[in-house]
Parts: sequence; structure tokens; C-alpha cells
Amino acid sequence: MQELKPIKEGKVREIYDNGDSLIMVATDRISCFDVILHNEVTNKGAVLTQMSRFWFDMTRDIIPNHMISVDTRDMPEFFRQERFEKKSMLCRKLNMLPIECIVRGYITGSGWASYQKNGTVCGIRLPEGLKESDKLPEPIYTPSTKAELGDHDENISFEQSVAHLEKHFPGKGQQYAEQLRDNTIALYKKCAAYALERGIIIADTKFEFGLDEDGNMVLGDEMLTPDSSRFWPAQGYEPGHGQPSFDKQFARDWLTSHPGNDWTLPQEIVDKTIGKYLQAYEMLTGKAL
Repeated sequence: MQELKPIKEGKVREIYDNGDSLIMVATDRISCFDVILHNEVTNKGAVLTQMSRFWFDMTRDIIPNHMISVDTRDMPEFFRQERFEKKSMLCRKLNMLPIECIVRGYITGSGWASYQKNGTVCGIRLPEGLKESDKLPEPIYTPSTKAELGDHDENISFEQSVAHLEKHFPGKGQQYAEQLRDNTIALYKKCAAYALERGIIIADTKFEFGLDEDGNMVLGDEMLTPDSSRFWPAQGYEPGHGQPSFDKQFARDWLTSHPGNDWTLPQEIVDKTIGKYLQAYEMLTGKAL
């Protein structure tokens, strides 16, 4: 069996070239504060891949996506190993658009910090008197540029996103910027309403889109995972402070409160972290992984 090497490796994902398609593998690595930790979190990659699959299937009526299959029998023999099962997705190749499409339905994180300073989030003026974690009157679209690995993404205004896209796709900047915004909001609204019925608030999330060989816009990358989104339990939701979440918060909190940690988590924190991921998956999909 031929050993294959990824053509691109992110903090958590590995991407393999498969001729006219790609294979995206979500590993069990975990990154916090843009650093890959020494621990692996068993099953984390499977949660990310299977959750993306669930949402991709649900939103085909809004926009096509890049997923072809998550069955390793549809992939080269190399991927039929235990370490790739449930974690691998065969995808269409896309010309990715250089914008991270962030949508915020609630005010939290860096958005809350910005609002406290001057009443805006990414240049968008919001109503006065909002409390931390409040639901916004309407979801807001706050794009950012995609940074190279190791750099931070930069928040930009909608107008800047037009200019940024125009640079890469002359004559199409306005059209693509509007399509990105409208698709992002439509996807968020549908999925946030569904999640809320199942006890999860999607506070914010990010999407990435690309163009297929005919120039049509297609949803790519991952979708609505605990790595790319803020999921809060609807039970006990109460504006006025931060909310507990189904993501890496356990890991982040432990690292922050234990300086000199050498980027290694104790096993109980690893177990609590994957416990949250699995709980979110089961609540959203209605089945165990």
C-alpha cells in the first residue's frame, strides 16, 4: 500500500490530493491560542467530520457543498486504516475565496469587547444597552481575511471585503461579497433555528466558500463544528455574563490558570473536552457517534 503525504497541514486538519478531488482528514490534535497541544483528544476528529457531514446534508437546499463521501471505501486504500475511519471526507476541489465568513447571532468574545469600547462590532453600529451574551436583533455578518498559518485573521468591513475580492477576482468583487454575505446569513438562520429546538444556541460561527470549475459558489471546509463555532447550552442561558460552551473552553481555561504548562493538558481535562464535543454531537444529530 502506497504511503500518502498530506499536501497541506493545518493545526487540526490534513489535506491529501486525490487527483480531481481532495481528502480532508480531521485529526485528534487540539489547538488552543493558535498552538497545537501535546495531547491528542480521542474521537475529536470523528466528531468534526461527522458533524460537518450532518450539516452539509441538511443545507443542500441553500447552497451546494464540497462533500462527496465520508466512506473510506470510496477513497484510496491508504485511508482504510483505523486512524482515518470516520475522520476523512472526500471533497470536490474548489478555488477557495480569500474571506472567512463570520456570522454573529449573539454578542460575545471579541465582539463584546469591541461593543463595550465604542458600541460597534467590526464597524457595525449596534443598539445601545446590550448585555454580554445578548441575542442580537438580527444576525450580523463580520468577514475577515484568511491569514497564513501562524498569523491572525484580520476583521474587515463589508466594503473592504468587496475590495479584497475584487483584487483576486476583477469585476466580481461586489457580486461575490454579496453572495458570501447572503449565503452566510441564510445558513446561520436555518441551522441556528434547528439547533435551538435541540437545546443548543449557536452564538457565532464561520464558513468558507469556493468556486467550482463552472464558477458556481460552493460551501467548503468544515461546517458548524465546536471548533468553528460557539455552541452554548440553551438550558440556563442568561445574558449578562459569559456562557458555558460545548468546545475547547475547558482546555483554554486550564491553560490560562496553569502558566508553565508546556502546552500539555491533564487527562481529566482532555476527557471533559471530548465529553462536551460528543454531547453537542448527540444533541444536534439525535444519535451517538
